[in-house]
Amino acid sequence: QVQLVESGGGLVQAGGSLRLSCAASGRTFSSYAMGWFRQAPGKEREFVAAIIWSDSTTYYTDSVKGRFTISRDNVKNTVYLQMNSLKPEDTAAYYCNADLRTRSYATIGNYWGQGTQVTVSS
Repeated sequence: QVQLVESGGGLVQAGGSLRLSCAASGRTFSSYAMGWFRQAPGKEREFVAAIIWSDSTTYYTDSVKGRFTISRDNVKNTVYLQMNSLKPEDTAAYYCNADLRTRSYATIGNYWGQGTQVTVSS
């Protein structure tokens, strides 16, 4: 069982920046990857960014490449999403995700945070 708590959302003007944080507790030693998804009203939840815990390999959806940066702090068991050059289309509830796997990379499960709202005004 993993508990994820997001913070850092808020209201920002287009072109501004925010940094989201996701603090993880519990069965974090089994985490293969952690990342961020977002969901705007009336739309499906979509992948934003992820980081592989063991080697810090990162992945991004095309729409945020060059603007968002995902990183991790091993000591604090925290994942961050630095969001720069924000656009109105980035407005969504952002959810932290933990992908837990076995040593053979078989999926154990996915855990989600409660979400933090990011609103970008034009």
